[in-house]
Amino acid sequence: MEKIGVMFVCLGNICRSPMAEAIFRDLVQKRGLGNRFEIASAGTDNWHVGEPPHRGTQQILARHKIEMGKKRAQQLTARDLDFYDYVVVMDASNAAEVEAVFGKKLKRLLEFAPEGSPLDVPDPYYENNFNEVYQLVLDGCEGLLQHIREQEGL
Repeated sequence: MEKIGVMFVCLGNICRSPMAEAIFRDLVQKRGLGNRFEIASAGTDNWHVGEPPHRGTQQILARHKIEMGKKRAQQLTARDLDFYDYVVVMDASNAAEVEAVFGKKLKRLLEFAPEGSPLDVPDPYYENNFNEVYQLVLDGCEGLLQHIREQEGL
């Protein structure tokens, strides 16, 4: 059985995308689908490569009892775009950067959120709005999982 690859992408891979990676992994495990997915995250830039997720991301996930593992920031590569079936970005800026560098259009996470949601997940690195970002990412991840289940027949 081939795994379904899901890659989440933000700017530095220390706030939003590792949060999405952890939340999505938690959702698929709770639905008994953990063995069907390969889930990861990366950043468009290399500023934080090798660093653990931001303390705010770690704290909000711990508050919701979601495991992060030993995640370290990494930069998105062309190989990632070939390997992962679903590469999902956090905002329009991430989408534009990936398209400019790799020539590939991607979906934004909140395109899968309930109608009326914003399309961009704000960067809590600057705003310190980790609670708001958590809820947006959770909504997007739930919608994305539903979309994948429909597409893949899970």
